[in-house]
Amino acid sequence: MSSYLFVVAHPDDEILGAGGTIIKLVESGHKVSICFMSGSVEARAGRPSLNRLESNIEKMKSYMGIDIIIKGDFENISFNTSSHLKLVQFIEKAILETKSDIIFTHHPCDLNNDHYHTSIACQAASKLSQRRNDVTQLKELLFMEVLSATDWGLNPSVKQFTPNLFIEIEEKRLIKKIKALDIYDGVMRDYPHPRSEESIRGLATYRGSQSGSIYAEAFESVYRKSDASEI
Repeated sequence: MSSYLFVVAHPDDEILGAGGTIIKLVESGHKVSICFMSGSVEARAGRPSLNRLESNIEKMKSYMGIDIIIKGDFENISFNTSSHLKLVQFIEKAILETKSDIIFTHHPCDLNNDHYHTSIACQAASKLSQRRNDVTQLKELLFMEVLSATDWGLNPSVKQFTPNLFIEIEEKRLIKKIKALDIYDGVMRDYPHPRSEESIRGLATYRGSQSGSIYAEAFESVYRKSDASEI
């Protein structure tokens, strides 16, 4: 079994980008861990109290069957003023702690500043095995799409999210994904906001139709060894 690490900027990004896939991995017996770069998201509009947010995260962990949660204290919406080296080193420590060999993170063409810097730092951290002889090379690095962020990657000079891997999630996992998002206070919105149930279902339906299934999540695999595990 592989050990998967989802490196995301904020609590909720992991569910928006890969909730159905996380559920499928856990059901298949894989170890799944999550690294939040900004565990307190203090600048988020409508964020509940810190104690309530901590409770949301713990409830999500239990509901989704997550193995390890790692929370950083990088300032929300200010990753561009954080040391790139510190961001990279924090992710490297998460890789070592979780013994992960497959990593999912944000796509670098993303409107959200924190998402972008998380992706860049994660790409650098993915080379940890080249700097340490005691670390096994990653099997795979993947980018995911986060509604209300990746879909607003408007910079025409940067390559847009181009999925080349589709993971079927089935309706039962889509329903559980939406319920997991509901655990986070203040995240879901009314349609036509991208973080509405209708939009989440719509994207899963669209990605499913692209890949010959009913519902799916899409990813961009940017590095893959021949022995990477199949989901």
